[in-house]
Amino acid sequence: MKTLLLVAFVGCLAAVSAAPASKVKWCLKSEQEYQKCLALAAKAPAFACVKKESTIDCIIAIKAGEADAITLDGGDIYTAGLNNYDLHPIIAEDYGSTSDTCYYAVAVVKKGTGFGIRDLQGKKTCHTGLGKSAGWNIPIGTLLSMGLIQWSGIEDSPVEEAVANYFQASCAPGAAAGSKLCQLCKGDCSRSHKEPYYDYDGAFQCLAEDAGQVAFVKHLTVPAAEKDKYELLCKDNTRASIDSYKTCHLARVPAHAVVTRKDDQLAELIWTSLSLVQGFDLFSSEGYAGKNLMFKDSTQRLVKVPPHTDSFLYLGAEYMGIVSSLKREQTPAATSSGIKWCAVGHLETTKCDTWSISAVTDDGTDIECQNAPTVDDCLKKIMRKEADAMAVDGGQVYTAGKCGLVPVMVEQYDQGLCGTSGAASSYYAVAVVKKGSGVTWETLKGKRSCHTGVGRTAGWNMPMGHIHKQTHDCDFTKFFISGCAPGSDPTSPFCTQCAGSGKAVGDESKCKASADEQYYGYAGAFRCLVEGAGDVAFIKHTIVPENSDGNGPSWASAVHAADYELICPGKGPVPISDYASCNLGAVPAHAVVTRPMLHSKVVRILQDQQSKFGPGGSDSSFELFKSDLGKNLLFKDSTKCLQEVQEATTYDQFLGTEYMNAMKSLRECSANTPDLEKSCTFHTCQQKN
Repeated sequence: MKTLLLVAFVGCLAAVSAAPASKVKWCLKSEQEYQKCLALAAKAPAFACVKKESTIDCIIAIKAGEADAITLDGGDIYTAGLNNYDLHPIIAEDYGSTSDTCYYAVAVVKKGTGFGIRDLQGKKTCHTGLGKSAGWNIPIGTLLSMGLIQWSGIEDSPVEEAVANYFQASCAPGAAAGSKLCQLCKGDCSRSHKEPYYDYDGAFQCLAEDAGQVAFVKHLTVPAAEKDKYELLCKDNTRASIDSYKTCHLARVPAHAVVTRKDDQLAELIWTSLSLVQGFDLFSSEGYAGKNLMFKDSTQRLVKVPPHTDSFLYLGAEYMGIVSSLKREQTPAATSSGIKWCAVGHLETTKCDTWSISAVTDDGTDIECQNAPTVDDCLKKIMRKEADAMAVDGGQVYTAGKCGLVPVMVEQYDQGLCGTSGAASSYYAVAVVKKGSGVTWETLKGKRSCHTGVGRTAGWNMPMGHIHKQTHDCDFTKFFISGCAPGSDPTSPFCTQCAGSGKAVGDESKCKASADEQYYGYAGAFRCLVEGAGDVAFIKHTIVPENSDGNGPSWASAVHAADYELICPGKGPVPISDYASCNLGAVPAHAVVTRPMLHSKVVRILQDQQSKFGPGGSDSSFELFKSDLGKNLLFKDSTKCLQEVQEATTYDQFLGTEYMNAMKSLRECSANTPDLEKSCTFHTCQQKN
């Protein structure tokens, strides 16, 4: 019997006692599933069973609180994640070493039938169900993208009509009864086990019994004893053996997942209840007159999905693109001539709005503004096509790269290099202390620290990478007694020294990773040191001169650069000007990130914008690289120009070996990996964008 392996923290058993004292109400959509659930509930009283007529009825019941959980395939995870339901995947099925938490969508045919994927017109087809991943979304999306099925869009006809016209006849459970898509079905053509040809085994049975000539299923569907009688159709119009699915498939698809309402306590209760099941095989449907009941029979174990993963992050941009193409959804990005810039927080939004108005021409504006509370939220918007671009720090380039975005332009801080296409700008990450404080790199432990933000290059990744190499301890609260690292958990010691927006009461900006927190960013971290909230500031090498000796905003008016010095491993304190000999590493400049498809458009528009609003530009009504309301809003104030990053440059090539090595070391600490990055790297099949 397969066992459920725990892939989570050891504290699970303790967590269940803290969870709400209630049963997990599992939603079932057939009598066979209901009987299996009742057997489970008899062995594990933490479960109760709720029977509904269909998947959508279960989704509605979970949204309403009448049920709590159901395992869904990717197409249904997409539906469940729509705004009107807002369910989230929390636990994924893992199918073992052949595929982990992904599987291959394949087209199976009988040997000797002599046709390829380009010859499917007029054939009889077997589908797992309408709107399901391997049985519908992937094969129909593939045939549409190959130009084999002709469909002009939802305005003219539903995609089902185009599919019905292309094939001779089909069984696609869930299609309209009486249509050609139900013609080959054996039962009522419902999207449930009441239809014998429903789901993977049903679609395969449809092929085996010669009702259809091709079955769209997953790679583990054909029984071992039958493999020599069947073949796979490959996208290059050839055929291959059933075991050649890694090189002959239609797509890799994220695994089925358990979905529930957005409720952390409920998610923990579901996970723990499943983890504690004993004496019952969750992954077997034997004895219940069905296959893949509640879970897929091929499941080897269950894996916890990273927190805050919604359906988009779980399914990935490529799969979401396929589903969108089947619905022929027009995204605003497809019709707009401009780009949507993402601003973080109120101050950046204000500057972006001014930019957008300044960029208006007779044809409209090249810059539209979107905003979000954090950089990661902006990156999500760019992935979803709700926004197009933003400038981020190297650490955020790393996360963006893991989520399929690419660097397309880089900030250049040396005016003399703006006319060249040579090496990209870089800067030094440094540790600054007050002169005469006695603080050295060797005496840092137990001090208070000022950081630009969690996950940022100079302010977090470089110093904490060095400290982790020293201590091999991922808990940095054992190293620094307190500090300000915007973006930390509000209860963390790394929030206690933060200043917030300066409001006396009800300050929601305290420790937020946006310009609304006074100690956020380079200048903010230095201000944290200046105002005595910390003993060391981790910043870039130009920040002290930019905010001292008469330079910088009002809080810096009495600051003298000579009152500060640099510290670094293995050296005594040195003057601020000696950054080349005492630093934590040379790191890449901030970069503009976007989706790969938008590279040339973003470059073209930004080159035009900086020719107008950059230093010496044709329009002085707005300054792109100046921040009147704060520091480093949208771009670094020290930026002289933006330079193109060569197309096809990947995020790791851009960041360089030294920086990538530092990030790999830091990523050994799970707590230092942003939730967004965990979500984006959970599957091996969601990386393309």
